[in-house]
Amino acid sequence: MADAHDELISLHRQMLLIRRFEEAAARAYSQGKVGGFLHLYIGQEASAVGALATLGAGDSVVGTYRDHGLALARGVTARACMAELYGKVTGCSKGLGGSMHFFDAEKRMLGGDGIVGGHVPVAAGVAFASKYRGERDVTLCFLGEGAVSIGGFHEALSLAALWSLPLIVIVENNEYSMGTPLSRTLSVHDTSEKAHGYGIARDRFHAHDVLEVKRRVGEAVARARETSRPTLIEVQTYRYRGHSMSDPGKYRTADEIEAAKKTDAIAGAELALRAAGLGDAFFAEVERSVDAEVDDAVRFADESAEPGEELIEALTYA
Repeated sequence: MADAHDELISLHRQMLLIRRFEEAAARAYSQGKVGGFLHLYIGQEASAVGALATLGAGDSVVGTYRDHGLALARGVTARACMAELYGKVTGCSKGLGGSMHFFDAEKRMLGGDGIVGGHVPVAAGVAFASKYRGERDVTLCFLGEGAVSIGGFHEALSLAALWSLPLIVIVENNEYSMGTPLSRTLSVHDTSEKAHGYGIARDRFHAHDVLEVKRRVGEAVARARETSRPTLIEVQTYRYRGHSMSDPGKYRTADEIEAAKKTDAIAGAELALRAAGLGDAFFAEVERSVDAEVDDAVRFADESAEPGEELIEALTYA
């Protein structure tokens, strides 16, 4: 039981770190310190944290442009992530990728990708490489429900099924694609049913409980590792902010958002830990340590240098 509590403590802190990091990123964007687009993960933390908790060091993660939470859950430091948002050379992509292109080869965080659905064949290629080399590594690929209608999604699933690739495709269904409800974009609202067309395993569940996310994704990871068979998963989640910082989200009501917050996974994890006997002092210390880590990341990003001409030239002519 103690081990289960320790695990939930760790996962709760990871989710809270992502939440506070994203809130700080939003403030920095409003202050003009972050350029380009900024897609926040607030509300979806349990999806990344639970899923990535199932992975080993050699496994790979490929994601969309909503990638900050994935990177943090994969172990990329808050400093490297914030510096990347600020366009600094100390960022995880040396300040050249920005918000949508977090990358860390050592952590096997193989990108955010700015092309909707275009990264799914890339993930299939990573899984193919693992199988070709005789490794037992798996690849997790995250996408939004809006990408399910993109050709690359179907191409990747077709090849993953045909070649028996150790690929888990996770559709984070946050209900609105960019700003259009699912009812107006897909005739089949359960996107995991697309698995039937390729003869692969499927699953679908809510991301209200981070331990449940870990358990369900863990089953798919074990299947891929042992049998090299792919799985399509729909994780039903919800983002509290607009599609990006430039989206005021007027297509949703305040009541709808508040209703979604009643099943917030961070709050749920805290309730479970309080029921296990942890009190105010413990959670105050967690908040303090997370806030200190995020504040440190912001200072680090502020004080870091921008990429120099020598880096640009080296990459341009490499």
